[in-house]
Amino acid sequence: MMGFIVMLIVGGLIGWAAGAILGKDIPGGILGNIIAGLLGSWVGGMFFGEWGPSFGGIFVFPALIGSIIFIAVVSLILGKLRGKK
Repeated sequence: MMGFIVMLIVGGLIGWAAGAILGKDIPGGILGNIIAGLLGSWVGGMFFGEWGPSFGGIFVFPALIGSIIFIAVVSLILGKLRGKK
């Protein structure tokens, strides 16, 4: 149970850091940061493997890169959808 909580905290921090690097707000606040961090870690693990330091089962560098990619794609899609209204 403690590992799951640490994974959520690390995912939230990675999602927040990726949003700060891009200068984009993630919809959903804290929950959005956690989702972006966890999905970003999955995307990063798929494309970049497992390297660098690991906290809570999440490898930080691939997760950060994957989160940046995920947030950029989501921001692009949301920007296109909002522009059409």
